[in-house]
Amino acid sequence: MVTHALDAVDLVKTYPAGRKKPPLRALDGLTFSVPEGIVLGLLGPNGAGKSTTVKILTTLSRADSGTARVAGHDVVREQDQVRHAIGFVPQKSSSDPMATGVENLVLSGRIYGLSRVNAVRRATELLERFGLTEFGDRQVKTYSGGMQRKLDVALGLVHRPQVLFLDEPTTGLDPEARADLWNEVGRLSGDEGLTVLLTTHYLEEADRLAGQLAIVDHGKIVAEGTPEALKAELRGDSVHVELVDPDLDGTVRALLSGLAGVGEIVVEGNALRARVDRGATAVPAVLGALEDKAIPVTAVTVSRPSLDDVYLQYTGRSFRAVEEEAA
Repeated sequence: MVTHALDAVDLVKTYPAGRKKPPLRALDGLTFSVPEGIVLGLLGPNGAGKSTTVKILTTLSRADSGTARVAGHDVVREQDQVRHAIGFVPQKSSSDPMATGVENLVLSGRIYGLSRVNAVRRATELLERFGLTEFGDRQVKTYSGGMQRKLDVALGLVHRPQVLFLDEPTTGLDPEARADLWNEVGRLSGDEGLTVLLTTHYLEEADRLAGQLAIVDHGKIVAEGTPEALKAELRGDSVHVELVDPDLDGTVRALLSGLAGVGEIVVEGNALRARVDRGATAVPAVLGALEDKAIPVTAVTVSRPSLDDVYLQYTGRSFRAVEEEAA
């Protein structure tokens, strides 16, 4: 029998109307479950409902309807048990910038009921684990962005939680610091069997870390599975064409729709995407058709299905395009 560390069933959350803004339905029947020891990636663009889900599961907000359990505890009726069972790393750093790394960790341990001796011992362990030992006596305000995020994760682990929530943990980090934190998250799950719920809008991050992936769109889970399984559902290759001019009148879409073996055509501005049976034979046909109509092209690439293609398959929109709209 599989034991679930997280269960959410038909979660609904609507935020009331504001000045000149209609009510916002942030969650619309969101449902998922996570076995113990798994990294679940909640992948979706900004505004999809990821952070609202985390707030409900960590008892910081309450759903309008639906149920949720964390580590076997109901998030409404057993809030204290849930809070002791989880670690939570919010989007913004939760550490005190004027205190040292050691002081932050010891204070967190004391809040969770550790004796001072045990809190100091745990702080020492965590600083060593995250490579921060030599910086432990420095004020956090002197830390780099990557060091601060490592300390934030360490703070979430002080009391040895059963489930760790990471809400957009690498936003704003440079590529090196992001990769470093990815390695730490991978070790937490792989070496310690910790269940992790990770919200992210980075496709690469979800692909790299998630043992199980749930794609969120408009407050619902629209696809769920391992990243590899979701990509494997899409047969053939993905063709990406950069046009010189946007396809404003639908000429390009209509032209390619008539080609054999070309389907799922999406044109967004100057970017054209299509699913083809075989990239090697489809690209010459696509370029030839465009050339016959004097439609200039700046670049063309062929790739195996990606998570962006999976998102497109289930929502009808490119993930990157949705992100750009939200920005």
